[in-house]
Formats: sequence, C-alpha cells, structure tokens
Amino acid sequence: MEYSNLRHRAADMRKSLFDQGYLDEQFYQLEELQDEVSPNFVEEVVTLFFRDSARLISNIEQTLIGASRVKNACTLCREYCDEKNLEGCLKLFHKLKREHAVLRQKLGSYFQLLRQVGPMEIATRPSM
Repeated sequence: MEYSNLRHRAADMRKSLFDQGYLDEQFYQLEELQDEVSPNFVEEVVTLFFRDSARLISNIEQTLIGASRVKNACTLCREYCDEKNLEGCLKLFHKLKREHAVLRQKLGSYFQLLRQVGPMEIATRPSM
C-alpha cells in the first residue's frame, strides 16, 4: 500500500510541475530517452543542468554588477540597459535566481520521491 501511495504522490508531483509551468515538452523528450539501462537518465541530465546553469547565473551576476554587457543576456535586460535602469536589471536577475532555486528544489523533491518509488513508466503525457 505504501508503494502505491508513493507512486501516486510522484505522479501528482510531476503533474503539478507541468501545471505550474516548471516543466515542458522537453521534459517528456528526456523521459522518453530513459530506459532500464539508464533508469536515472532524466535526473542525471537535470543535475548537469543545475550545475551548468548555476555557473552561468553566477557569471551573469558578475557581469550585471560589473558592466553593461548584460544587454546580451535577454531582450528585457537589454531594454533596461538601454534605459540605464540598473535597478530593473538587478530586479529581473534576482527573480531569475529565485525561479531557478524554486525549480531546483521542486525537481529535487520529485527525483527524491522517484528514487523511493523506483523505475516508472512515466514518459506519457498526463491527461489534462
């Protein structure tokens, strides 16, 4: 009974991540690549993403604080820079960092639950 409950919780958590916009079509594609030879493939890819993205966010933060080269980071930041709105750039960047942290925490919880449940056939789209 406990195993069934964990599987249900994992499915609910996964659906919630999609419903909240934290996951998209690319996540489905990653799940389709996961198999019994590499049962933790998706978690490994996400771990690499967070390692690399944390480094990139740190680099962007250093650039934001030290120079106006952040214009190349994204369209909205470019607009703020054109307006010489450093406060707007920093506010947007801090929001990006918060969203990154929330996503990391949510996916960390999801993968922790999946490790308890074991391999699942989940590379199917949930019914909306």
